[in-house]
Amino acid sequence: QVQLVESGGGLVQAGGSLRLSCAASGSIFSINAMGWYRQAPGKQRELVASITSGGGTNYRDSVKGRFTISRDNAKNTVYLQMSSLKPEDSTIYYCCAIVERESDHVYINYWGRGTQVTVSS
Repeated sequence: QVQLVESGGGLVQAGGSLRLSCAASGSIFSINAMGWYRQAPGKQRELVASITSGGGTNYRDSVKGRFTISRDNAKNTVYLQMSSLKPEDSTIYYCCAIVERESDHVYINYWGRGTQVTVSS
């Protein structure tokens, strides 16, 4: 019914930049908070950044000053601009969104399938 699709991942050299995008589609009435998580194989998923419907943002300490989260409400899309990338940023990045369903106006947390980011030294 609702799906999130990430894009923009890839291979970049240390110090470079990437911009991740996540577009939500389906029977959506509105979207509350959106965010980005990352998870290395065999490790727990960790919050990278989040943004509320009003534009308030939150970042984990290790990415502050380097990453910027933003959203386009008209397109139901959230972005993660990543700059000054480091090899330790390399992992799979997942998009999440709290979506108000059009059918019953219940808020449900949805996840994308992930996009790979690899930073070479």
